[in-house]
Amino acid sequence: MFVLFLNLFFIFLIVSSIQPLIQKRLLVSKRLGAIQAFEQKRGSRAILMIHRQESISLLGIPLSKFINIEDSEQILRAIRLTPPEAPIDLILHTPGGLVLATEQIARALIRHPSKVTVFVPHYAMSGGTMLAMAADEIVMDENAVLGPVDPQLGNVAAASVLKVLEEKPIDKIDDQTIVTADVARKAIAQVQAFVRALLEDSIPQQKVDPERVDAIIERLTTGQVTHDYPITVEEAQSLGLPITVGLPREIYSLMELYPQPMTGRPSVQYIPLPYQSPPSPPTKASK
Repeated sequence: MFVLFLNLFFIFLIVSSIQPLIQKRLLVSKRLGAIQAFEQKRGSRAILMIHRQESISLLGIPLSKFINIEDSEQILRAIRLTPPEAPIDLILHTPGGLVLATEQIARALIRHPSKVTVFVPHYAMSGGTMLAMAADEIVMDENAVLGPVDPQLGNVAAASVLKVLEEKPIDKIDDQTIVTADVARKAIAQVQAFVRALLEDSIPQQKVDPERVDAIIERLTTGQVTHDYPITVEEAQSLGLPITVGLPREIYSLMELYPQPMTGRPSVQYIPLPYQSPPSPPTKASK
């Protein structure tokens, strides 16, 4: 009896260790199938960059994801493998990330001869907004948001460091702050030059009214709002960015294949079916 129990226990351990691998293989297969179907429908190269909190190994340790060098290497390779005459569709869901990696990806996008479309189902903040501005068209969900691209020095906005020099006499400012302000000034100038290059891109055609470029740069790079400020579809359109509202249904289906890892209990729950008609309100009981 003990031997039978021991065998069952080992079988349980083997199944438990193999099951996540099988589930991962099935999920990857579904993702590839959905991407291929989207590419065939659009006649384009589809590239996804979706940053959520992932789990490491079997430990379940949360790891925050952001744009990094590995992302730039993979996306640059995907762009190199795309024929010049093929459009590129980039699906973005990211809080931003490294400036170096972001600029590499953005420059590769604006060099692509055919149309580049960025899809934003939920948010593309900071570096994600830079990548969106590299596209010829930005297609957003009506509730999706972009964000400012003003440079940050650690946890402090570069524009806020320069504010110290404006409001205090130079003899009352320590040397470290003056040095940091010099770096901040350079960072803002570099970002502004880069954003201008993105907005003035005219391949395959001019995407932003040249008269709007300066106003967009001023709004997004000079720290007029906090770095996590959400730029809505309406505000982005009013600035003059090439925004189209309304995502293909396939984008939402793809996003469902990149779920947030489960925690101890779900924080959001709903019945995953569209209502044909709104639920009837409760009727008052008659006296």
